[in-house]
Amino acid sequence: MELKNLKINILGDSITEGCGTTAPDKRFCDIIAARTGAIVRNYGIGGTRIARQKEPSPNPLFDLCYVDRALEMDRDADVVMVFGGTNDFGHGDAAFGEFLSNDEYTFMGAMNALIKNLITAYPSAEIVIMTPIHRSNELSTSNDYGKPVRPLPEYVEAERKYAEYYGIPLLDLWSVSGIQPAEPILMERYAPDGLHPNDLGNERLAQRIISFLEKL
Repeated sequence: MELKNLKINILGDSITEGCGTTAPDKRFCDIIAARTGAIVRNYGIGGTRIARQKEPSPNPLFDLCYVDRALEMDRDADVVMVFGGTNDFGHGDAAFGEFLSNDEYTFMGAMNALIKNLITAYPSAEIVIMTPIHRSNELSTSNDYGKPVRPLPEYVEAERKYAEYYGIPLLDLWSVSGIQPAEPILMERYAPDGLHPNDLGNERLAQRIISFLEKL
């Protein structure tokens, strides 16, 4: 795929928004645009989740779920990339749910609705799912609010399963990002807070995404 002048929408959370970077041009979205000439639109909002929430969050921004936001992006995109799930694990109140459910108050149901929304809204675009990257507490069974939760690898596997079911390209950043905060040297180098990639971490993400898209 030739990336120059390609219109790319990236739907994401704080990682896409740029939390952890020192300047806007250090965000992976901006790096991709600068390196390739693509038109990269950053739809990252910190704290947001894929699923709907039953109880309002302390920060109302967190409840701007991906299911709704998928329909609010510019519709002329050639590529739509979805990068989320870590906050559903980290501080959401949605149950995990069942595969192919239509319950948007569960993670599984919301993933299903999100993909259907994207297929409907962007019928001619290439839709890409990007799995979450590793985080320092990824094996926890309780979230930031003390509520029970599945370990993050199960959310990753759910996204893989949906990409396979719908025949959507999957960029498995969980497997190929090279960012694993459980290893002190990698945490210090790429994600000092255990979650958000720094400038160098965003560089890695940009490299992985560019390489992936060029091969589509």
